[in-house]
Amino acid sequence: MGIGTSILLIAVGAIMRFAVSVHTTGFSINTAGTILMIVGALGLLISLLWTTMWADRRRGTVVEDRAVVREPVVRERDVY
Repeated sequence: MGIGTSILLIAVGAIMRFAVSVHTTGFSINTAGTILMIVGALGLLISLLWTTMWADRRRGTVVEDRAVVREPVVRERDVY
């Protein structure tokens, strides 16, 4: 579950919990909204932790640029 999906679940759950006022028997839409908000919050937390963990691995070591002094290449020639 990504960050966007988690935020969507939180938003839909909040709408179901606070904005909808339907009375049904056997099914509480308010409880379903609360469950969606909890699942979305957990998914968001896990996604952020996962992203942070991978961000640490992407950082590599920085190698300083140094001028490399190369010695001239000397090749021997056989002249006959």
